[in-house]
Amino acid sequence: MRVAWVRAVGRSPEQDAWEQLDAWAKPAGLLDDPDAHFVFGFNNPGPSAEDPAYGYELWIAVDAGTKPPPGVGVKEFAGGPYAVASCRLAGSPTVLETWRALLRWVHASEHTWRRSTHELERVRNPLAALPEVVLDLYLPIEE
Repeated sequence: MRVAWVRAVGRSPEQDAWEQLDAWAKPAGLLDDPDAHFVFGFNNPGPSAEDPAYGYELWIAVDAGTKPPPGVGVKEFAGGPYAVASCRLAGSPTVLETWRALLRWVHASEHTWRRSTHELERVRNPLAALPEVVLDLYLPIEE
C-alpha cells in the first residue's frame, strides 16, 4: 500500500500530526472516502519513562498519481496479518482498554505478536466529531 505520511513530536502529538495531514488531505478530497483512502496512525517513537515527549505518525493511502506537498512524505507499506478490534476514540471501552483486550486475545490464541512492524490505529470516519470517531486497532500477528 502506498501512503502519504506526516509526523509530529511532543507531549500530545496526535493533534499536531492530524492538523498537518488534514491541511492537505481534506482540501484534496482524500478524507471524503475513508474506504478508498485508509487513515492509519501510530506512535513513532513511543513514549518512555525518560521522556514524556513522543512521536505520532499518520498515514493516508494514496494512489501513484497523488503528489503530496512539501513536508508530506510518501512510502510503501507491505502490510501482513493483523488482529483487529474496534472502539470509539471517546467512550468505553477506552482505546487503552481495547489494546489490552486485543493483546489478551493474541496471547490466548495460536498467534503471537509480530513485533517487526507497527501497531496501527485506523481512523474509520476521519471527518466525524471527536466523540464519534471510530478506531480499528491493528495488532500485527504471526502463527
